[in-house]
Amino acid sequence: MSRLKILALLPLAVALSGCNYVVLAPAGDIAAQQRDLVIISTVLMLLIVVPVMALTVVFAWRYRQSNTSARYEPEWDHSTKLELVIWSAPLLIIICLGALTWMGTHLLDPYRTLGRIHADRAVDQSKAPLEVDVVALDWKWLFIYPDYGIATVNDLAAPVDRPINFRITASSVMNSFYIPALAGQIYAMPGMETKLHAVVNHPGTYKGFSANYSGAGFSGMHFNFQGLDDKGFDAWIASAKSAGGSLGRAEYLQLEKPSQNEPVRRYGTIDSDLYRLILNMCVETGKMCQSEMMAIDAKGGRGHEGLNNTLPLAYDKYARRGSSPLGPEPTFVAGTCTPDAPQGRTTASITAPVDTAPLTGAGLKRPTFTPLKSSSFFLGQRPKSDS
Repeated sequence: MSRLKILALLPLAVALSGCNYVVLAPAGDIAAQQRDLVIISTVLMLLIVVPVMALTVVFAWRYRQSNTSARYEPEWDHSTKLELVIWSAPLLIIICLGALTWMGTHLLDPYRTLGRIHADRAVDQSKAPLEVDVVALDWKWLFIYPDYGIATVNDLAAPVDRPINFRITASSVMNSFYIPALAGQIYAMPGMETKLHAVVNHPGTYKGFSANYSGAGFSGMHFNFQGLDDKGFDAWIASAKSAGGSLGRAEYLQLEKPSQNEPVRRYGTIDSDLYRLILNMCVETGKMCQSEMMAIDAKGGRGHEGLNNTLPLAYDKYARRGSSPLGPEPTFVAGTCTPDAPQGRTTASITAPVDTAPLTGAGLKRPTFTPLKSSSFFLGQRPKSDS
């Protein structure tokens, strides 16, 4: 090879030297199965793609205008053998891909508990899985270890060959939790919980990051995931406990405020109920939890007894903290539809309640029965018109 050709290939070699092949060389069994699924699917598709591309070149060369020795059949229009090859080969590939995808979709379901920790090793039932609660903040990651009573920011660790159960949520906008060496990406959404089951098989430090754009600080929303042996993990837990610092409601409300490029932070003690409060959007004192709200809705909204409850029901973390033109003043329902009122109008008899203190969902008064004709409160129903 000439020196000129070697020099021409140097930029390509330099570019490839920066590639990270972690997806094709993962450290966890789930990621390894996902890699195998990608490779097998690609090979199956190449069984069609490569011959088609090769035959395109062969036919263009063989039946070029200058090749007078090639067969010339301008009236040719059909070949049963050729039709069988053209349709049967892709059909078989599609059947194989469909079966492979269907099995992979169910076996690699992130909500499915692990049946093995490696291709040749089953899960040790005597070992409890590691529970980790993940919260996507703006723009950092909060990891809570409920069994150990610690929490970390932008720092995650797990013992090798021990199943990990992730529970994932977010504080504001949708995000995506992704450790390529461990498993596929899983979305994190406020007020919702997603799950991921995974395991790391090889010690090492691997990159984790957000795979969903979430604003100005998105580029700095990454962390290190450490795969440690049992002794190393115990030492890591001990180090986090000795770091001091406590993460309760007040500390979390400060932590969740948007910030960029946050350093690693550890908390030796945490509020054991914090993750549930984050998930139910009620960390702030006085806010009704989403689970309580849904319980009230499931019972029909509690009618008139719930009219003065719109303040805690409305989850607006910024509007109710003084940054909205509405301010922190209580709100109430000014009127409700009745069947006796003309369509499109409301009664004006309902005034501001005497007691405007927000309810927390545990102290609602028992609703009193009111005859339907005199005064009724409709949920999702409009009164019928005379027409």
